[in-house]
Amino acid sequence: MKKIFPALLLGGACFAAGAFVARPTAPDEITVPIARAAQQLFGLSFTDAQLDSTRRNLTGYRDSYETLRKKSLPNSVAPSVVFDPRPLRMRQAMLATPKANAGKLPQAPKTKLPANRNDLAFYTVRQLGELLRTKQISSEELTKFFLARLTKYDTQLHCVITLTEELALRQARQADQEIKAGKYRGPLHGVPFGVKDLFSAKGYKTTWGSVPYKDQTLDEDAAVVERLREAGGVLLAKLTLGELAQGDVWFGEKTRTPWDVTKGSSGSSAGSASAVAAGLLPYAIGTETLGSIISPSTACGVTGLRPTYGRVSRAGAMALSWTMDKAGPIARTAEDCAIVLAALTAAGPDARDPATMLVPNSFRYAFDANIKKLRVGYVKASFDQEYATKANDQATLEVLRKLGVELVPIELPAIAPGSMRFVLTAEGAAAFDELTRSGRDAQMVLQNRFAWPNTFRSSRFIPAVEYLQAQRVRSLLIEQMDTQLKGLDAYIAPSFSANLTLTNLTGQPAVAIPNGFTAAGLPTTITFMGQLYEEGKLLALAKAYQDATEFDEKHPNL
Repeated sequence: MKKIFPALLLGGACFAAGAFVARPTAPDEITVPIARAAQQLFGLSFTDAQLDSTRRNLTGYRDSYETLRKKSLPNSVAPSVVFDPRPLRMRQAMLATPKANAGKLPQAPKTKLPANRNDLAFYTVRQLGELLRTKQISSEELTKFFLARLTKYDTQLHCVITLTEELALRQARQADQEIKAGKYRGPLHGVPFGVKDLFSAKGYKTTWGSVPYKDQTLDEDAAVVERLREAGGVLLAKLTLGELAQGDVWFGEKTRTPWDVTKGSSGSSAGSASAVAAGLLPYAIGTETLGSIISPSTACGVTGLRPTYGRVSRAGAMALSWTMDKAGPIARTAEDCAIVLAALTAAGPDARDPATMLVPNSFRYAFDANIKKLRVGYVKASFDQEYATKANDQATLEVLRKLGVELVPIELPAIAPGSMRFVLTAEGAAAFDELTRSGRDAQMVLQNRFAWPNTFRSSRFIPAVEYLQAQRVRSLLIEQMDTQLKGLDAYIAPSFSANLTLTNLTGQPAVAIPNGFTAAGLPTTITFMGQLYEEGKLLALAKAYQDATEFDEKHPNL
């Protein structure tokens, strides 16, 4: 019993002489001997050096457990994880073929082919779609144009893992034939795009940006690849991501922001944001679990949409956190993001991703909404603080007021979202269990305390009870958020605040939009959040702001 006793201190409780004793306070320090004893209990075999790296993480987890234990959890509060007993066959059979009605887009702008073809690099999806629809340019021409830019500028930005050139040219020629024959599929028909390389594509490697998987080939198309192909899209590239969806360092290099190629693009949707910002692609698909669309969109000065959890199918995508992963578009404008989201959701729920079965309605454009009638909140306490981008954010609020938007000060739930972050790392450790136990995590590029190898090892010590308790507190957070946002159509917050973690836990949709620059000339963003499943109103509000400003039209000079 003495040998196991230290291990049980990890949870802030101890067992002695057959009795349970809850400690009023946890011990101050988790030592290597305590961690070594704990791993014997769990059947692990990390070295003392690896255990030493986990100690501070384990202490942080224990502090989170203590924070969560202060919340009253009546027996009636269930975890925010739903068990679905239906096998895939049954889920597929129960899906009715949806009759998607996405509403109406605003009238397309009259678009002419520019005298300088290089200007096409920064045309919006809508503009390029109009050039293709009116046959002013062919998809094959456009595809070759963007392939050339990807090849040229990737040497500076390191944003591409694999060019899908053969596939792209085949799809472009098919699009041209269909458009010529009058079989027009919509505004994405013939428009090139890229995907973060955690989405699979038949015939090409899916590396997850990581050394242990850099030669991996998955014989399937991810749902986002399938659905954009059905919309007539042309896949040009599989783009970089920080290893296993963390940061901007991948197995080949560090992805850079085109605004300053000495600086990283942030991540983990590093290549998606960098390529769009540099005019190498009109749009790309990224993912977010805890900031991986919002953060690189900020560093690269583009518009990034994180849809409601479950809105876009993750079938064929690398799993990091089953209860937090979300896929969405990165583009130039909110209108472009809406067009892409409509295509990604047009086929309705996907039986391969049970989260999509929870979505109650189809995405609809709401650009005809009168924004003066929208009730929009702003997180006053966050805007009142002193922070680097405060002046740009305050100017954004002023623009909205001048547009006639009613801004209402709001507060966010008092529950500290940071105490639930270990939900993500526990699920990530489970997703990469074999990588950790095999020792292949030693092949990864980053090996510091905050990198995945150490985080995954640390997360092996999270008790199942504490994980489920965190999911129960998450249920309370979801209910409180619903109460706080009652009567609002959307709300606004600084891009980097507690709101970022909170809304990734509650599943709220968010769009980061450029709103200025720092003194050093780097772009900044502000984030608009919506009610669950109300991306239409959210994007209408964002479009109104972008129509009134020019930040979305700025682009770097490489």
